[in-house]
Amino acid sequence: MNPAFTTPPSHHTSTRLDRPVNLQRVLDTLVNNLEGMAYRCLLDRNWTMRFVSQGCLRLTGYVASALLDNQDTSWEQLTHPDDRLRVRQEITAAIAQGQRFTVHYAITTRNGDIRRVKEQGTMVVDEAGQQVLEGFIEDVTETHVTLEALAHAELRYRQIFEHAREGIFQTTQDGRYLSANPALARLYGYDSPSALITDLSDIERRLYVQPQRRERFQKLMAAYGEISNFESEVYRRDGSRIWISENAHSVRKSNGEFICFEGTVQDITERRSQLEQLERQANYDGLTGLANRNLLRDRIGPAIDHAERMGHFLAVVFIDLDHFKLINDSLGHDVGDQLLVEIAQRMRSSVRSSDTVSRHSGDEFVLLLNEHFRASTVIAHLQRVLKQVNQPVSLLGREFQVGASMGVALYPQDGTDAQSLLKHADVAMYAAKERGRNNFQFFTPELNKIADERLNLATAMRYGLEQNEFSVVYQPKFNAQREMVGVEALARWRSVSCGTVGPDRFIPIAEETGLIRELTEAVLRQAFAAAAAWSALPGQPVLTLAVNLSAKLFLTDDLVEWVHALVQQSGLPTDQVELEITEGVFLDDSARAISTLTAFKTLGFKVAMDDFGTGYSSLSYLRHLPLDTIKIDRSLITDMEQLEDVAMIARAVVSLCQNLRKTVVAEGVENQAQFDMLCAHGCDQFQGYLLSKPLPLEALQTLLAQAGHRSNF
Repeated sequence: MNPAFTTPPSHHTSTRLDRPVNLQRVLDTLVNNLEGMAYRCLLDRNWTMRFVSQGCLRLTGYVASALLDNQDTSWEQLTHPDDRLRVRQEITAAIAQGQRFTVHYAITTRNGDIRRVKEQGTMVVDEAGQQVLEGFIEDVTETHVTLEALAHAELRYRQIFEHAREGIFQTTQDGRYLSANPALARLYGYDSPSALITDLSDIERRLYVQPQRRERFQKLMAAYGEISNFESEVYRRDGSRIWISENAHSVRKSNGEFICFEGTVQDITERRSQLEQLERQANYDGLTGLANRNLLRDRIGPAIDHAERMGHFLAVVFIDLDHFKLINDSLGHDVGDQLLVEIAQRMRSSVRSSDTVSRHSGDEFVLLLNEHFRASTVIAHLQRVLKQVNQPVSLLGREFQVGASMGVALYPQDGTDAQSLLKHADVAMYAAKERGRNNFQFFTPELNKIADERLNLATAMRYGLEQNEFSVVYQPKFNAQREMVGVEALARWRSVSCGTVGPDRFIPIAEETGLIRELTEAVLRQAFAAAAAWSALPGQPVLTLAVNLSAKLFLTDDLVEWVHALVQQSGLPTDQVELEITEGVFLDDSARAISTLTAFKTLGFKVAMDDFGTGYSSLSYLRHLPLDTIKIDRSLITDMEQLEDVAMIARAVVSLCQNLRKTVVAEGVENQAQFDMLCAHGCDQFQGYLLSKPLPLEALQTLLAQAGHRSNF
C-alpha cells in the first residue's frame, strides 16, 4: 500500500498478552472493505490516480490497476461531461482556501451506467513533497433517486398541498421537516414554509412541549404504520402554546424501505380548553387549585397498582391544620381563605411532581407520596412538609404561625385500597393531635418508633455539632511495598445522649436533615489542620489526605469555593488533598458534577471515585470523568482468595482501572492472601485491617514518627 496509509512499526500497541497488532493489516482491511473507494491522485488534468482501494471495482466496474496512472482510463474520463468543469472548480476553490472539499456529481461506469457519487477529500503533501489529493468516493445513486422521486411527488400534489386549509407535512425519522405547506407555517407562527423548515430543525425538542411525545409518535408509527387524532401541546414560533391533533402515516418504497412520515395537523386549542375547563371543575378545588376528593381517589388506585409492581411504599398522609378555626373565626373567612391558599402552595412546593396534594375539605388536606423504598425517606419528606407549613404567614399586617397534625398510612401494611388507607391515615392524624399537635404519626407502631428514633438522633446531631462531639480518625493507605502513601479521614461520633453512633447511621440523617454541610466542615477543618501539621514536620513522607464529599453537597453552587477556602485556611497544599466521591454524584446531574470535579482539578485537587462497583457506573462515560483514582469496594474483594468468581471480578475491575490509566486502590484488605493476589493483578494501593485499622490522630503521628525515623537511616 502507498506509504500514506501505513503506520511506523515502532508505534505498535499490544494486547494484554503482549502480542503485537499488525496495524498495516488492520488498515488494509478497513480501507479495502469500505463501501466506496479511497484514493490518492495528482492535481493534473486527468486526476491521475496513484492509489485506489479495492472498492473501485464495485463503484466503477474497473479494477484498481486500470485507473492507476491512467492505464485504461482516467478519473476525468469517468466523470460525466456535464459535471467535469464544476467538479474541478469546486475542488480547486476548496484547495485554495485550505479547506476540505465535498462534491456531488455523476460518473459513467465501465458498462455505461450513470451513477451519482459523493466525493470528500483534502490536499496533502506526499512523501516526495508533492501536493496530492486524498479522499473517499462513495455511491449515493439510491439516495439521489429517492430525492428525485420525492421531488416528482411534490410537484404532482403541489396545488393541493399549497391551498389546503389543514397543515400538511413530511418529516424524516430523526425529526426534521422535509416539507410543510403554508397552512402549517401559519399554524406554527411562521411567515413561510421555508422559514419553518429552516428554523424548526429538531421537532422533538423544539416543537413538542413534552419531548417524549415525539418518541410516542414514532412508537405508534412503528407498531401500526399510522396514527389518528394524536393530540399534543406544541410551541409556536413566539413561544406561545397551542394544542394540535395529528393524523399521519409512514411513506415507504415498494420494498418496504422507509422514506418519510406524512400527515396533517389541526389546531384544537379551543376545544381542548373547553374540555380542560370542564375537567378542572370536576377534579380540582376552586379555592386552592389542588386536586379534590374525586381526583385523589382516581389517583390512589393507579398509585397502588404501581407500588405493587415496583415493590415500594405508597404513603397516604392526612393533614389537619392546627388552630385554623381560631384564625378563621376571629379574622373572617376571607383571611382564612388566604391562609389556605398560602399553605396549599407551600405543600405543593414541598413534594415532587409525581406526588399529589389534595384539599379534602375545609382545612384538611391529603398527600399521596409515591416511590419510597425506605421508611426513612418518608419521614424525611414529612419533615420538609412540616417545616414549610410552620413558617410564619403574614395576614392583615400581622404574622401568624400554624402547625399541622399529620397521620400516615402506608401501602401495603396499613391497607390495600383507597378507603382503608384514608381511614387509617385519619386515625393516625388524630393520634398526632393527641401527642401535642404539629407532628406526624404513623398508623404502624413500629414505624412510629423508627420516626421517634430518627428525630431524636437528628436533634442529638445538632447538639453534637454545636458541642464539637465529632472527631476524625485516619486510615492509612499503603503501596505494594507496604510504604504509607496516604490516609483517609473518617468521621466518628460519640454522643452524650446516644453513645457511640456509627457513620452508617448518622451520615444518612445528616444528608436528609440538611446537616451534611456542617458535618463535612467539622471533619474537613480537623483533617486539613492535622495534615498541614504533620506535613510541616522534617523528615516526614508526603502523604495524600483523602476526604469524602457527600453527593448532596454537589447540589450547592459554592462547593468548590467553600472547600478551597477551607484548604487555604489550613495552609495545606491542594495537591495533597484527594476528594472522594461516590457514583451517586452522577445520577441526578452528571454534567454539573463533571463540571464541579473539573473545577476542583483545575485548583490542584485530586479526585477519586469511592466504592466503585457498588453503583451504576456506565463504562461508556467512566473514561470521560476527571478522576485520578478509583477505589474498589470491599465487597468485590471479600473472599477473593477462596472463591474464583470473586477473584475473577476483582481481576477484571483492576484491569479496567489500569486501562483507564487510573490509580487503583483496594479497600477492605483483610489477609495476606488477598494482598498478594491484588499485588499480582497490578493493584497500586491498599487499605484494610491487614495493614492498619483507622487510627486516632495521636496513633497516626506515632506511626509517622516511626516511618520518618526509619527513613533517616
